[in-house]
Amino acid sequence: MDEAVLVMQARDGDQRAFADLVNGHRNQIWAVCLQICGNQHDAEDALQATLLAAWRNLDKFRGEARFSTWMHRIAANNALALIRKRKANTTLTDFSDPEAPVTLDADDSAPRFDEQIALRDQLREALQQLSDDIREAVVLREFGDFSYADIAEHQGVGVQTVKSRLNRGRTQLAQYLRAHTTVDS
Repeated sequence: MDEAVLVMQARDGDQRAFADLVNGHRNQIWAVCLQICGNQHDAEDALQATLLAAWRNLDKFRGEARFSTWMHRIAANNALALIRKRKANTTLTDFSDPEAPVTLDADDSAPRFDEQIALRDQLREALQQLSDDIREAVVLREFGDFSYADIAEHQGVGVQTVKSRLNRGRTQLAQYLRAHTTVDS
């Protein structure tokens, strides 16, 4: 069904139409929340806040941007607000035992399970080192598959600023990972 029709039905209170609108973008919305928040618990909270905010504010969707862009903006804003609120009170603790790594596959060519987990955790930690604007741009581009123009619209900046943020973000991520990576990749 046409997105505009679904939006109109959802505005009239049709929860099924709203679910159809959201379901087409749920994986990308989840990825944005998870990558910005850095952990599943906070990402779930951000996703829930996103869906609630979208439902309550559907009448404010003007249709000037795509519905997916609007939803990603809400998701990114909710995730950023959540981490700002919790940042001062949150510490990351690694409960893994480096002396007893878990391996699920004996294939030497494939990364071990514990290495995959370690690399994922290092990437999340590296993302948390970026400023909010740069992290948001990187997450939207790499995990949300946004175009430069969509990111620029979302962040309220020019495309050149987005390119600059992405360049700085990728450079900072690479530097951080080189300095902090403990797993051979």
